[in-house]
Amino acid sequence: MHLSDQIKPISYLKANASKMLSDIAEQQRYVITQNGEAKAVLQSVKEFERTQETLALLKLIALGKSAIAEGKGEEASAALNRMRDGL
Repeated sequence: MHLSDQIKPISYLKANASKMLSDIAEQQRYVITQNGEAKAVLQSVKEFERTQETLALLKLIALGKSAIAEGKGEEASAALNRMRDGL
């Protein structure tokens, strides 16, 4: 499905909510417009959770890069040895 097929006005959502919910169960998303402007995205809970997990991982990577840039990082082998010694 093309992105242009996934853009629907709010009136379409009101008239076709059941169909749209069935569609998003198959991993489709819809951009909902109001007065010609994009206002919301309709997606499955599973897809939303996956997006949130991805964002959390990206945040961890960014925090790690910041720590390394500040000289707070350590070699992987040193970290593994430290963890082994703690067990």
